[in-house]
Amino acid sequence: MDYTNISKEKFRFADPNRRTGDKKFDTKPMSYAKDVFRRFCKNKSSVVAAIIIVILVLFAILVPLFCETNYSLSLTDTTYLKYVKLLPKCSLFEGTGFWDGTKSTTINENEYNAIKAIEYETGQTIITEVIKDRYMENGKAMYEVRIDSYEYSTASTANSIVFLDITKDEFEKMQAWQNENDTQLIFPAVNKNLKDETTGKTLINERFNEDPDIWYATTEKGFPKLTNSGEYTPSYASTEQAAFQGLRYTEEYYTYNSKRIDGDDGTLIYALVSVTNGVASYRVRVSLSTYFEYHFGHEASFLFGTNEKGQDILTRLAAGARFSLVLAVCISAVNLFIGAIYGAIEGFYGGTIDLVMERISDVLGGMPSMVVMSLFQLHLASKVGVVWSMAFAFILTGWLGMAARTRMQFYRFKHQEYVLSSRTLGASDSRLIFKHIFPNAMGTLITGSVLMIPGVIFSESSLTYLGIVNLESSTETSVGTLLSNGNGLLATYPHIILFPAIFISLLEISFNLFGNGLRDAFNPSLKGIED
Repeated sequence: MDYTNISKEKFRFADPNRRTGDKKFDTKPMSYAKDVFRRFCKNKSSVVAAIIIVILVLFAILVPLFCETNYSLSLTDTTYLKYVKLLPKCSLFEGTGFWDGTKSTTINENEYNAIKAIEYETGQTIITEVIKDRYMENGKAMYEVRIDSYEYSTASTANSIVFLDITKDEFEKMQAWQNENDTQLIFPAVNKNLKDETTGKTLINERFNEDPDIWYATTEKGFPKLTNSGEYTPSYASTEQAAFQGLRYTEEYYTYNSKRIDGDDGTLIYALVSVTNGVASYRVRVSLSTYFEYHFGHEASFLFGTNEKGQDILTRLAAGARFSLVLAVCISAVNLFIGAIYGAIEGFYGGTIDLVMERISDVLGGMPSMVVMSLFQLHLASKVGVVWSMAFAFILTGWLGMAARTRMQFYRFKHQEYVLSSRTLGASDSRLIFKHIFPNAMGTLITGSVLMIPGVIFSESSLTYLGIVNLESSTETSVGTLLSNGNGLLATYPHIILFPAIFISLLEISFNLFGNGLRDAFNPSLKGIED
């Protein structure tokens, strides 16, 4: 076409009132952050993982706040040291045999009678079900039963009845609570010296004098000695026997005006009193499950059960998870800061600076992490504490991966046209680093930081599980410590290790899926791509 011979009919004057310009978009522009969120939400597994992480974090934050009562059962509480290894109990499953605090077990006839003796005295139901009634096995009478662990435990340190040494004020408060709730909390004292009138033998074997569960005549092995009619022979202390049996009974200090057990004619003694320098001390036998109700205002019910030290696993796990998460997030943030600065200097300047700094990284990276942690615990923990020592060990080499990742991103972007244009226009090094390169590398760095969190938690759990780091105390623990404590009881009380194992498994899997979703969402090459 010859553009020099265009006829004038093809030209017309422009309308001065007409507005010219690009056509207005029908849709709103999408920001990078919005596009990242949109692409992340399309990854269903990552979304589910993010929801699980939020639930686990809320669990770690909220549970210790709302369950402080159960968490207060500390290592030094001698009363609750006997309330150990209780099974998980949820009221929704009451009476089902699943998650209701009961356990099926096989016991011999002597044990069966001993449990029935506790039921007889306290009125509580310990054997919730007789799965298999009396049968013979290897010449012994056996029972297969389901036992309520909250009323009775087969653990050697556990009792249904316990001795408490209390003050007079506490003794009076217990009596008032009994009257108000019409519930027997205090049970009669036992006369360990009571003798059979016909034979002259002591009814209770001396080896079992300190067993608070025993209130009856015993055999040589400490089991109930039943009468011919199958009844128990009580050995309670009474006011009539106190004088010649040497019981610590003093009218001046002893006053009991409260609920009495059936069959008590008003002469049974409910406390043994000793007076030192005019101060009376009362030793009483109390029902452990009822004492819990008296002390805390509600019946004992532990959703995850209790551990070998009588601590609530639910709140203990939440506190351990909170510690592990806070430690991992803080270490990840510090490693991100150090690694990003170090890697940025390497990648931006390159040359000799990069070569020297890389050799430093190689030296630090060649140090075995287990050796570093062990040395820090041996020589630094006594000065700054176990937690700070462990944190320093994680930071010493933990930033190397972030530095390498940042260095790679700077080599990738520093020769891009927009960076060269800014340099040509006189932009300073700091502006190029923080305004042009870092924003484009931020997606990769954030993803790396998120994926560092489960790595730190797993490493910390491994170290505490192996015993290299000890974080066990009444107010401090970690998920790894809980796993370590439950390891020896896996065969008999698997719930102690089960719930911490489930928690750390969910956390590790969820963080990895979440990190994979972030990696894909922050990938600039996928921006604007539709499925």
